[in-house]
Amino acid sequence: MRANDEMKLGLYLARVGYHEGAWRDPSAPANGGVDIDHFVGLTRLAEGAAFHFVFLADHQGVIDDHATMARVGRNDGFEPITLLSALSSRTQDIGLVATATTTYYQPYHLARLFASLDHLSQGRAAWNIVTSAMDPEAQNFGEKRLPDHDTRYARAREFVEVVKGLWDTWQDDAFVRDKQAGIYTDTSKLHVLNHRGNYYSVRGPLNSARPPQGYPVLVQAGASNAGIEFAAELAEVVFTAEPSLENGKRYYANLKQKARAFGRQDDQVLIMPGIVPIVGRTKQEASEKLQRLRSDTHIDVQIGAADLWLGSVTDLRSMDLDSLVPETLRQTNSIQSRQKLLVDVAVRQKLTWRQLIQLVSDSKGHLMIVGTPEEIADAMVGTFDQHAADGFNVLPATVPGGLKDFVELVVPELRRRGKFRSKYSGQTLRENLSLKRPPNRFAQAGVSSR
Repeated sequence: MRANDEMKLGLYLARVGYHEGAWRDPSAPANGGVDIDHFVGLTRLAEGAAFHFVFLADHQGVIDDHATMARVGRNDGFEPITLLSALSSRTQDIGLVATATTTYYQPYHLARLFASLDHLSQGRAAWNIVTSAMDPEAQNFGEKRLPDHDTRYARAREFVEVVKGLWDTWQDDAFVRDKQAGIYTDTSKLHVLNHRGNYYSVRGPLNSARPPQGYPVLVQAGASNAGIEFAAELAEVVFTAEPSLENGKRYYANLKQKARAFGRQDDQVLIMPGIVPIVGRTKQEASEKLQRLRSDTHIDVQIGAADLWLGSVTDLRSMDLDSLVPETLRQTNSIQSRQKLLVDVAVRQKLTWRQLIQLVSDSKGHLMIVGTPEEIADAMVGTFDQHAADGFNVLPATVPGGLKDFVELVVPELRRRGKFRSKYSGQTLRENLSLKRPPNRFAQAGVSSR
C-alpha cells in the first residue's frame, strides 16, 4: 500500500531540455551545459515547487555519431557528482540523484563519492545505477565493445552489494571525537568488509563515515528481464519509459510482485515513469510549441537519436523512411528494453520509420502530453490512480521555459486535486520519499570488529 495519496515528482535536469531541438529555443542559454548558475536556477525552481529530487543522466563519453555531433547540444556538460556537489551548497531540501555506471567505476571509488555527496548535502544524495549502454563508452576504457547485457547486470549486482557493505564498515556512532578522552574513533564499531566475489575483491573499510541516510537512495532504470529482476531486488526508485497506460499497469504490478518475492514492501519500491509535458494555456498553444521545436531539429539529429535509442542495430540513413517499421529488430547489447518499447509502439500504431524517428526525437518513448495544464494533470492523475506509477520523472522539453510552465500551471492543478504536496516533509531524501533508513548490517548482526 502507498504511504499516502500524493505522487512523487523528480526533475530530469537536462542542459537545455529533453527535446532534441531544445538548445535552439530562444529561452535556452546556448552554454547551458557548462553554466552553473543555469543549473542552480533550475534546481531552485524545482525546490521551490517541492519536487522530491533533481536527476542527472550521464554517459562515459560522446555517444553521438559524427553526422549528429555537429547539431546536438549535449556534449559539453558537467560530470554529475561534481555538479550535484556544487548544487548541494546552494540548495536546502531537494534530493540530488547522480548517474554512475557499475561497468566503468570501481566499487570503492564510487562508495566514497556518494558517501561524500550524502554528507555534503546532509542526507539528500541518490545513486542512479546504470551498467553503461553504448560501445563508445567501452572504447574509452580499453575495450572495443561493452560486456554482454546479462554479464553487465551480474557484475552490477555484486558491485552494489560491495558498495553497500563499504557504507556499513563504520557504524553510525563510530566517530566519537571525544577531545577530553583523546578518543577519536570507537574501533569496536569498525568492520572490515573482506569481500571476495566473482568480479571484485575489496578489503575495506571505507575512509569515510557512514552516510547520513545509511545508504544514499538507490535508483535504477532497467526494464529488460535482467533489469526488472535487479530493480525488484535492490532499487528503491525505478525510472521507466512507458507511454501506454495498460502496459504501465502491467509493469507496475509485475515489479511490485517480484519485489514482494524478495521480502520487500510495496511502498519501498517507487515506480516513476518519465513524462514529457508541453504545456499551453490552450491546446493550440501547446501544439505550436512542439511544432517550433520540431522545426528546429535537423533530420540528421533525428535519425542519429533514433539509431541510438533503437540500440545501434539500424542504419536509418540508408532506409526507405516511409516504409513501415518491422515487428522485430536484431537484438541489441545496448538498451534492450527501450528498443522493445519503441518497436512495440511503432507496430501497435502502424508507424513508418519517419514517424518513429519523429517520436524518438520528441520523447525517446516516454509519455508525452501536449496540452493544457488540466489535460496534463488528467494524464498524470489517471496514471497514478490506476497504479501505473507512484510518481513521475518530469522531462521538460525545454528549460527554463518548459519547467516554468509546469511549475506555474500544472503543479497548482495537481495540488488542487490533492495529488501533490506543497512543502517538504523531512530532512533527508529518504524521509521525503517515505523510504526506510537501512540498518547497518554489521551492527544488526552483532558482528565484532576485525
